[in-house]
Amino acid sequence: MTETYELYAIRYGHHHRNAAANFVGGDPHDGPMPLDYFVWAIVSDQRTIVFDTGFDEKISIARDRELLRPVGQGLKMIGIEPDKVENVIISHMHFDHAGNHDLFPAARYHVQDVEMAYCTGRCMCHSYLRHPFAYEDVASMIAKLYADRVEFHDGESEVAPNLTVHRVGGHSKGLQVVRVLTRRGWVVLGSDASHFYANFEQNRPFPVLESATDMLNGYDTMRRLATSSQHIVPGHDPLVLERYPTALDGVSDIVRLDLDPIQGSV
Repeated sequence: MTETYELYAIRYGHHHRNAAANFVGGDPHDGPMPLDYFVWAIVSDQRTIVFDTGFDEKISIARDRELLRPVGQGLKMIGIEPDKVENVIISHMHFDHAGNHDLFPAARYHVQDVEMAYCTGRCMCHSYLRHPFAYEDVASMIAKLYADRVEFHDGESEVAPNLTVHRVGGHSKGLQVVRVLTRRGWVVLGSDASHFYANFEQNRPFPVLESATDMLNGYDTMRRLATSSQHIVPGHDPLVLERYPTALDGVSDIVRLDLDPIQGSV
């Protein structure tokens, strides 16, 4: 049988900001446009894979972000025990995607070659480029490397049947997206390839970037990989929680991305 996956977006944090901070060149309306912070779970009958690992309480305080629910707690709510997860995909090494270093002690981590070279190389001499990274996250990944728990990818790779990673860059030099087969078709988990729906729908780049060219080309790559534009999931948009069905009764911020969007929400 063809392996398909259930997909969960699990919100763990929040940050208040205005729209002008979310687009290169600002936004003429500049009303509230907050960020939500997510990790994603990719689940089939054969395997469970976590995409990105979020940040913890210490980083939430240091970075002035609101931690709504620890990442491990959110995973357990949908029946995932973090210490039993065998594979974790890291989209990129920014502080809100590569923290919680000890949460997955049995996992092998999947990272792009270019991303590790980037966050440990000469580009980090520039404070502007270094700011989204946390030393602790980078050091922890190096420790996992020396413990033989890191698998590197160069561009496009298959992590599991019907689940591939694709380097797009843009926001960070080695940022990768995930393409995964679900009951409704091929879904692309974009993470920070596009923070909001508006970034890729309007071709308006997010202002934290390593390459505007790669970011814009990344929007095209996601469109090519996904069954349709409604199969692309941005990394920080609160609208994700409005567009998809909830996974648990009475819990509004864990949603099922393998199910069709709620009628009228798009």
